[in-house]
Amino acid sequence: MPEHLSTLQLVAAVFLTLAGVVWAIGVLRLLRRFRAQALRELAAARLPFLPAQRTGPLRESVELTPAEQDAFAGLIRQLGHR
Repeated sequence: MPEHLSTLQLVAAVFLTLAGVVWAIGVLRLLRRFRAQALRELAAARLPFLPAQRTGPLRESVELTPAEQDAFAGLIRQLGHR
């Protein structure tokens, strides 16, 4: 025990230190609780006025007639010779 401090001063210092630690633990617990709650609400909240986002372009396909298939095959043969 330091000689220049009274017992009352040491008790007050210990009390204030413990009170600060308890306060810090309480604040951290509140922040964690509210952060978890906010994350749950954010995940549950959707913006109904925005359309659903697609991940990429949709694949399109067109059925070709036999004449179009023959013309396409001829085009491929012409381009293949170059």
